Amino acid sequence: MRFAISALSVLCIASAIGTIVPQASPDINYVNQFGAFWAEVFGAFDVFRVYNAPWFLVFMALMLISTTLCLIRNTPKMVREARSWPLHVRDRAFIAFRHRHENPVENEAQALLTVQHATDWLKSHGYAIKTSSSQDSSLPVVVGKKGGSNRLGYIAAHLAIVVISLGGLLDSEIPTRLAAWWWQKAPVNLAEVATIEDLPASAKMPQATPTYRANLLIPEGQTSDLAVINQPGGAFLLDLPFELTLKAFRVEYYSTGMPKLFASDVVLKDKLDGTVRETTIEVNKPLIHRGIAIYQSSFDDGGSKLKLIAHPLTGPARQRLPIELAVGQSLPLRSQNQTLALEVSGFKAINVENINDQPPIEDPFKKHVATVLSPAVSLSTKENLRNVGPSFNYKLRDTAGQAKEFHSYMLPVDLDGTPVFLIGVRGSPDESFRYLRIPADENRSLTEYMRLREAMASPEVRQKAAEIFAQRSAPDNLASALASSAQRSLDAVAEGGLQGLADLLEQTVPEAERDRAADVVVRMLTSAFWEVWQLARLNDGLPRLEQNDTTLNFTQRALNAYSDSQIFGAPLLVMLDNFEQVQASVFQVTRSPGKTTVYLGCFLLIIGIFAMLYIPERRVWVWRGINGSGQVDSVRVAASTTRHSLDFDREFQELRASIKPH
Repeated sequence: MRFAISALSVLCIASAIGTIVPQASPDINYVNQFGAFWAEVFGAFDVFRVYNAPWFLVFMALMLISTTLCLIRNTPKMVREARSWPLHVRDRAFIAFRHRHENPVENEAQALLTVQHATDWLKSHGYAIKTSSSQDSSLPVVVGKKGGSNRLGYIAAHLAIVVISLGGLLDSEIPTRLAAWWWQKAPVNLAEVATIEDLPASAKMPQATPTYRANLLIPEGQTSDLAVINQPGGAFLLDLPFELTLKAFRVEYYSTGMPKLFASDVVLKDKLDGTVRETTIEVNKPLIHRGIAIYQSSFDDGGSKLKLIAHPLTGPARQRLPIELAVGQSLPLRSQNQTLALEVSGFKAINVENINDQPPIEDPFKKHVATVLSPAVSLSTKENLRNVGPSFNYKLRDTAGQAKEFHSYMLPVDLDGTPVFLIGVRGSPDESFRYLRIPADENRSLTEYMRLREAMASPEVRQKAAEIFAQRSAPDNLASALASSAQRSLDAVAEGGLQGLADLLEQTVPEAERDRAADVVVRMLTSAFWEVWQLARLNDGLPRLEQNDTTLNFTQRALNAYSDSQIFGAPLLVMLDNFEQVQASVFQVTRSPGKTTVYLGCFLLIIGIFAMLYIPERRVWVWRGINGSGQVDSVRVAASTTRHSLDFDREFQELRASIKPH
């Protein structure tokens, strides 16, 4: 029993962890929440899938076996004790009882009357009565007993642990793994399978699979009968005994953009008898069919049709490329230097982000400009949730199969009072998105930035901008040197971003003077960059802009974005222009034969704990006392209980009071 209690304690702690820590989420979520080191440590102990962790299942099995052995050993003894009647009591044992009372009587008749009154009182208070002879004399002993089900409560509570553990094992991955081993099935990586027809038969689980927890994604207007059972080494496809059609998906939102309610109008057609059912599945309102529960889990994109625009990020070109793709489709993009495949992997019409000011940059060189991509929209713990509009995910894959993933918002997001376009990039799903922030112009578009970026790609424009800046900022005898310095700064940024400019300073400026020089160079660079922008506008037939807080703020943010684009790692920028949304519903399909077993265990646990805590066993003995001359001179009452309480003290006082007058 000590081992069973220890195992139960471990399982309780593990279950608490499984309740607090989201289970079976993408790995990147845990990296963001706990950090790379602790995410790896927790993953080694299966904290993120604790209920199916081998050590958890082993502890549950050991606790099941241990508690079962305890029940087998102790149940017969407890049953015998619950049914037993302690009919014999010795006069000399009277003094050992905590609750005792001796009532003097004058004769045998008065003693019999007192015993009868005590017996009547016990019967009226629910005691079962039995009479026997004392071992010390031939006088009868009246025994009252109540609460014998207390010991049955111990049995029910321990049996509940066995039943619940058995139900947990039945609903774990063990039956699925045993079935896969018996049917010689092996999981596969579904990302490597082009079509369902290409899926090997060894990856398809039959309808007779005893227990499972599978996911089913159905776009609006489509039908499916195959669910996905995720496994550590891949996934199985499960053949369902019915076809499920999603007629419509409905979702309601709070004012912040967070989903408030989502539901699916479905049609279920049974494969065996052709029965058709039309119903609505909502959160916490599943559809139950042939013991299979279909829960509304979440929602996703079902192949929305997107209108995209590809903007070049390298070279002097500015021509935009319109593209139309649906989510899940891909398109080859060819240029003179390389061929990339554009793959649209996701779309969300509503995005709720925490929009807050970023912490100030304290580095003396970075206080004017940022030199790295931003990690997220906001890292602040102070919440300011806001719907920032549609976004989509895409990948650019080269001929070697290497791909980078991008997350692009359709509309500019107001950060620090300035609208910026956010485009995230990451090299693998295990990484977090790092965001490029491109300032939007007065029309909330990318036009001005792309005009400026094209101009920065031209050495002639950079040279001319440096000369104009020098002429406007220095006397004639210093203009040539200043123009040369400004051009070198612009060239360094054009080739390697602000990091390239920092490298140039390290090579040409002594360390002691580097901070002061950085401040001067950045101011010079910002002014020269302004002239690049104005030349770009003049080349397009537009007038120069007036320098004010708005235009200067745009210049500095554009410089930051231009520098970050050097490490963005993509030759083009794909933005969302318009869309036609197609929604899909995500269902969780479960067969849980252990669910009824667990319910039975919970019922037994309630009964057992109630019996143990609120039904104490109580026993009362009443017999006649005999003096040294063999005469009856008293009536003795003794009582015992398995749990001392004030209620029992009060009850015994009432029993004493009921026999005193007699």
